[in-house]
Amino acid sequence: MVQTTRLFLATVMASAAMSLLAPSAQAMDADAAKTLAKQNNCLKCHAIDKEKDGPAYKKVAEKYKGKANAEARLIEHITSGEKAKFADGHEEEHKIVKTSPPKDMEQIKNLVQWILAQ
Repeated sequence: MVQTTRLFLATVMASAAMSLLAPSAQAMDADAAKTLAKQNNCLKCHAIDKEKDGPAYKKVAEKYKGKANAEARLIEHITSGEKAKFADGHEEEHKIVKTSPPKDMEQIKNLVQWILAQ
């Protein structure tokens, strides 16, 4: 009985440890993120690795690397219409990302995760 209990506990702990190391079930979908970015004209002002009117996504990823609030901060930025500051000093409301169905947080999170992965 003690041997069976120990084996069971070891199996449960090993399974739990493996689930923590495994990629999440909702792994980032780069193709879907790029499609959403194109549909919302994000790439008009942003590029992956070069500056346009907005910062390159690589620069955004560097800015937020290691910050616990990175995802939440970018979600707020692309869903609230808050002011975006431009190199020449002027400010404009950032375009709110639209999804289908409307306000689909999974799509928005996927886009943000893709940006942060650059």
